[in-house]
Amino acid sequence: MLWLPITLLLVLSSKVNLAGFLDKSIGAESYFDVLALPSVKSNLNNLESNTINLKASDSEIKTQRYTPDWTSLDSRPLPSWYDDAKFGIFIHWGVFSVPAYGSEWFWWYWKGAKKPEFEEFMQRNYAPGFTYADFAPKFTAEFYDPLEWAEIFKNSGAKYIVLTSKHHEGYTLWPSRYSWNWNAMDVGPKRDLVGDLAEAIRNSTDLKFGLYHSLFEWFHPLYQQDEQNNFTTQDFVKLKTIPELYEIVNKYKPSIVWSDGDQGAKDVYWNATDFIAWLYNDSPVKEDVVVNDRWGSGIACHHGGFYTCDDRFNPGKLLPHKWENCLTIDKNSWGYRRNARLSDFLSTHELIKELASTVSCGGNMLLNVGPTHDGIIAPIFEERLRQMGDWLKVNGEAIYSTQPWTHQNDTLTPDVWYTSSKGGKTVYAIFLFWPRWNILNLGAPEVSSRTHISIVGYDGDIDWVVSPPGIQLTLPSKSEMLSDWAWVVQLDNLVN
Repeated sequence: MLWLPITLLLVLSSKVNLAGFLDKSIGAESYFDVLALPSVKSNLNNLESNTINLKASDSEIKTQRYTPDWTSLDSRPLPSWYDDAKFGIFIHWGVFSVPAYGSEWFWWYWKGAKKPEFEEFMQRNYAPGFTYADFAPKFTAEFYDPLEWAEIFKNSGAKYIVLTSKHHEGYTLWPSRYSWNWNAMDVGPKRDLVGDLAEAIRNSTDLKFGLYHSLFEWFHPLYQQDEQNNFTTQDFVKLKTIPELYEIVNKYKPSIVWSDGDQGAKDVYWNATDFIAWLYNDSPVKEDVVVNDRWGSGIACHHGGFYTCDDRFNPGKLLPHKWENCLTIDKNSWGYRRNARLSDFLSTHELIKELASTVSCGGNMLLNVGPTHDGIIAPIFEERLRQMGDWLKVNGEAIYSTQPWTHQNDTLTPDVWYTSSKGGKTVYAIFLFWPRWNILNLGAPEVSSRTHISIVGYDGDIDWVVSPPGIQLTLPSKSEMLSDWAWVVQLDNLVN
């Protein structure tokens, strides 16, 4: 392993050696001029101090050990907190929040794909020779108040959050030992953004704290070298990806490790199963942690604790494996965009429709916001989150800790989605549009003399009759309802 110290020496003493792996036209050298690479041995020997199984007991998770293969890893029961939670918040934040143009893929579109729109944007607004690394000092986070963020997330009704610890640009929001001078402590805010939010979430809420981590980095020379070698070498994985993953787990103890960016390389290149086996067997979060399915080419939607399959995945039908619908309030970007228009944002009604349809089909919804470079959650994002929370305060029993019913949507009336209490004694019908003349017809429920029907959040009785091929409900005036956007019929003691 003699070459590793030599590589480190070259990186620290030269502006061309390691950066020479890059196409000089991408303007990324200033990032890699100061990239330090520890040895593989020190990283790995000195780690810092299918059918859904939704009823994992602590003893099941504590006693079982898993081998680094998908058959074994996929047999691990999903910790029950995740299925009970149903709703989480995704936060995409990084250097891309400075240009805040196009999307969080700004650097790639500008210097990788060389899209004219992004090249022209830079020519119009920045001096010649300006590099992506020059954006980093402007990522200031001076208005970042983790306690304020925690309060917003808590009042959104979410039960967990997932923060981008590192996106594809490679910039880490924590002071990583493996991203020297390309992290939030060394350049930009000069603080541990991950640690500050983890502390605020844990000290002021009951939400679970999770971290997103990108496996690859667009312009990292070691990744580019591995890619040129058809991923037959693993220098980037051993020196960057895996050490970072161990670092964030040991330091921040996330309840979710949300992986992304396998970029066409197989899971064996990423050493994915070895890492997940450690996570399940020996990590400080082994009893609590859940992982997604983005661990290598061909793995998504086939292996992992829960499936994401693709961004904004919502199959509209019941799946046999736990899944998650990750989506954005801004229809066009995960990161903050300065040039977004009002029409680009999903309405609260649209978001509740996504939540209802997702939970009805057995999924969780992970709703994304993109903070500004100075650490503000824009008012339109905050409004959407607080309105989600207002709706869930009234109707949350139809969402949290529920399970799919025998029907997902109604057989007569469109835009009605069903959930069920665990055990099936109570069924909830979430209807997304107030019916004409206050008459709601439902075809899926089968009633008996023991059936009781009410509206969640409404104290009065409602009249209903059997009206083949279903039942007909006479609702009170919409003005008497405690919530807007959608409403919930509670059906107790159905036959089906």
